[in-house]
Amino acid sequence: MQSIPVPKYSIIVYAFPEERKPCIAAALGTEANLTFIPNAKSLQQELKKNHFDVIVMHFTPDDPSIFDLLAQARNLLPFSPVIMAGSSEKAEYIVEAMKLGACDFVTLPISTARMELVVRRAIKERELRNEIDYLRGRQDIIYDFNMIVAESPSIKKVIRSLKKFAHTDSTILITGDTGTGKSFLSGSIHYNSPRRHKPFIKINCVNIPETLLESELFGHEKGAFTGAEKLRIGRFEQANGGTIFLDEIGEISMEIQTKLLRVLEEKSFERVGGNKTISVDVRVIAATNKDLHQQIAEGKFREDLFYRINVLPVHLPPLRERPDCIEPLSMALLRKGCATLRKRINTFTPMAMEIIRNYDWPGNIRQLTNTIERAIILEEREAIHPESISIPNFHAPTIPTRSFEPLAAHEKELILKSLKDNLWVQKNAARQLGISPRALNYKIRKFGITHANWRINR
Repeated sequence: MQSIPVPKYSIIVYAFPEERKPCIAAALGTEANLTFIPNAKSLQQELKKNHFDVIVMHFTPDDPSIFDLLAQARNLLPFSPVIMAGSSEKAEYIVEAMKLGACDFVTLPISTARMELVVRRAIKERELRNEIDYLRGRQDIIYDFNMIVAESPSIKKVIRSLKKFAHTDSTILITGDTGTGKSFLSGSIHYNSPRRHKPFIKINCVNIPETLLESELFGHEKGAFTGAEKLRIGRFEQANGGTIFLDEIGEISMEIQTKLLRVLEEKSFERVGGNKTISVDVRVIAATNKDLHQQIAEGKFREDLFYRINVLPVHLPPLRERPDCIEPLSMALLRKGCATLRKRINTFTPMAMEIIRNYDWPGNIRQLTNTIERAIILEEREAIHPESISIPNFHAPTIPTRSFEPLAAHEKELILKSLKDNLWVQKNAARQLGISPRALNYKIRKFGITHANWRINR
């Protein structure tokens, strides 16, 4: 297993015994930005001064302040996952840590590979939780429904429905193509619901092997199967009082569907290998890109489970069906990407935006996000140009010659507007349009644009 590519991640490790530190360092890689903190006062100071992507805290039952520190960490860095690690296997300690916002509790001793996996998962969950951030200008309002880029009537209707659904406890099924934003909308539902101060747990059912998914969802007792050396608290138990998001629910087996149906109907389950019934109060949001009606017809999905999860259905249209969103969404992604990458790029050239609008984006918002991020990295000017936009296997369509007239007229109109806005200073207008002064001068001559008081172009 490769080490985490951590030059871009910062991780703070609290109160770990000296003999455990080599395991942490080996798991996170030699290039990780690791900060080891020995005591509570130093931890509080560091969390107030600096941002950390992940917080790892050593747990000992005889430390009465550990849960207070956990609560403080969650308050100071609410979007940074906290991993608790300790030798205790008592379920009450683990459940209490989860209630206070820890994303995982690992039992020591732990192997280097296992520690790396835990941290990788924490970072991935943090990224999924913040997925909506690309639609935001400010981090503190990333879960505000009113800030979501929603220009098309179809997506406006979805947002109106979700605002109502958020205030209920009913199960929601979000359907839509890959990359349409199902994951980030699940976060918006939770953080605008009465459960917002309780845990929000996400699971991608397709990324977990079938043999491990049951344990991941419901936990297992020590000795339940080969390799089950420790008691494990499942995701449903961790989410008690809050929300659990089951992504790609159409991929789970019929056996696990049966157990999931029981949780939805009875609000209870047993850990794998256990006989103690555990009751939970969890709001379930499910998502899939599959046609569950077809899955039912093929005998791959339980009809009764479908009716249990489809209480409040939401369908997210693909990006190609909401073209009105593409330009404002692209601008929002450009602003967000420039802030992250510390670059000053103000806009797209008209031709670059034309390419973005004309593509059908089969990967939807996720693909658009990646494309614009790459363009920001490649671009060295103050506007994104066509050559910085890389779309695999996409070629701009051949347009009949007679179709160029409206485009030319539109281009002339844009140039005139920019010249007027910049008091006819060609250099400033060229900068606003994202083209060179020489290219603008060529287009001015091409379109026969004149003005009595031309400002010199220098």
